[in-house]
Amino acid sequence: MKVSYKIYNLPFKHPFTISKGTKSHQPSLVVELEYFGLKGYGEAPAISYYNIPVEKMVADLEAKKMFVEKFSFSDPERYWHYLHHLFPQNSFLVCALDMAGWDLYGKMKRKQLHELWNLDLENTPPTDFTIGLDTIETMIKKLKEKPWPIYKIKVGTDNDMEMVAALRKETDAVFRVDANAGWTLEQALQKIPALKDLGVEFVEQPLAKDNWDGMKILYEQSALPLIADESCVTEADMLTCIKHFHGINIKLTKCSGITPAKRMIQKARELNMRVMIGCMNESSLGSAAIAQLAPLLDYVDMDGPLLLSEDIATGVSFNYGKIIYREGYGLGVEMKDF
Repeated sequence: MKVSYKIYNLPFKHPFTISKGTKSHQPSLVVELEYFGLKGYGEAPAISYYNIPVEKMVADLEAKKMFVEKFSFSDPERYWHYLHHLFPQNSFLVCALDMAGWDLYGKMKRKQLHELWNLDLENTPPTDFTIGLDTIETMIKKLKEKPWPIYKIKVGTDNDMEMVAALRKETDAVFRVDANAGWTLEQALQKIPALKDLGVEFVEQPLAKDNWDGMKILYEQSALPLIADESCVTEADMLTCIKHFHGINIKLTKCSGITPAKRMIQKARELNMRVMIGCMNESSLGSAAIAQLAPLLDYVDMDGPLLLSEDIATGVSFNYGKIIYREGYGLGVEMKDF
């Protein structure tokens, strides 16, 4: 096994704003695993408020590169367990390597992952398209630029209701709102009934990630389903979410890859919770990994390639929300520049 990596800083088409801040570029680490002539690729975007910048991923990888390469690769799930113990404090790096391992494995088997898992693409939900926080006029402009069947609207400001109402006047599309932990309990209790009247489907992460007392009250009174994001990072968080959220939003990078994401999906079904996989503004590389799991989901948010003005791979594409799978093996991705 040989491992290589490259750092990217991908620009957004528009500055991307959520309740936690604004960014103009998405830094990402891409790794390549080469094994007997085959190459697998994985991606991990860096998110500042999780304190794992690209530089930390690179430093950890360089420090233990020889151990990453010495593994006798035959099964990506075994490889994830090895990596999980090798980098216990860096789930982002483990995700990139795990994703590359699955890409490599699919190429070894000459199948895409959804084919290896016998998944039916007819069950694949459409992806939403995210409208980041901005002035109401700019948010309307972004919506009109991208006619779409489902929009995910970032909220968490004093004029949330005015924003959503203004957008509703422009389209009959499905709305989802994501507060990114930006509301208090009192704000959520006030806003959610009004959001339901505006045709919102569900609310993602309304309160602070550790406000479990508030979430219990909100869960009991909410007029809309509540989906955990920041409150459900890893498998260990799932049981805590019971009777606090109606569903979970899995992020491959945060949970440490495809391998644990598959387990989380299965566990969520056992707990009778709704399941979503969300993106962290991955390129078409990371988005293709989400697409392989999409037939298992209730909802999917994988619009990263649509929000970025540059891409590093050719992979999945979209037709008015519908995921279009590219031919190929593994993740079904071809790198443009590595």
